[in-house]
Amino acid sequence: REWKNTLATWDPQDFCNVSEVVLPKDTYWSPPIFILERVNGQNSDLDYTSETRNSSFDSTQPFQVTLTCGLMILKLPFDTQACNVSVASFLHPVTDLVTMVGWTPAEIMQDSQNDFLTDGGWKFTNLSITEYIEELDDGEFSVVTYVISMQRRPTPYVLNLILPACALYLLDVAVLFGPSSLEEKIIFRIAVILGSSVLAVILNNTLPTSSNKPPVTGTH
Repeated sequence: REWKNTLATWDPQDFCNVSEVVLPKDTYWSPPIFILERVNGQNSDLDYTSETRNSSFDSTQPFQVTLTCGLMILKLPFDTQACNVSVASFLHPVTDLVTMVGWTPAEIMQDSQNDFLTDGGWKFTNLSITEYIEELDDGEFSVVTYVISMQRRPTPYVLNLILPACALYLLDVAVLFGPSSLEEKIIFRIAVILGSSVLAVILNNTLPTSSNKPPVTGTH
């Protein structure tokens, strides 16, 4: 976060040419920032702010946060998801505080690709930024929304779900039109149904519960 406080200036020549100082965060006022989609989070212990002689404040505080995001998994495992991260300060109206992005979208995109951490299940594809004014009952507030787009890596689903399901159905068709007896066909059909049920349970345990429509791969 970067902001200016015109009351906090000094002449470096009067203070041994010191043009920048590092102070505790509670020494000066700082803009309160909220993430609208935040469920919970864990702040770091970095409670210091850098101040320069021209009234510019710079505060960087990394923290881990859990967000809510509605997913559309109809095309799973070949789906692409977009989640919003909205940053605003509803304690100060837009007349007092304007939230702006200091970097260009290309710079943020490059920085996000370098810092994006994943367990291998997702691929970071795009990040877009929208600055707008949110109108509430008691005034207008400045909001910045980051739209993060991610694409699911389908390989584990193809190997562990789609290919076994296709193999079961092909065997089912082969036995159905084969020379086997009716009793053997019934026993094999029961085995196929049990196998499909196991695959459906595995898929259900790996899917999020925030989607309104089930995936095509999970409907039989």
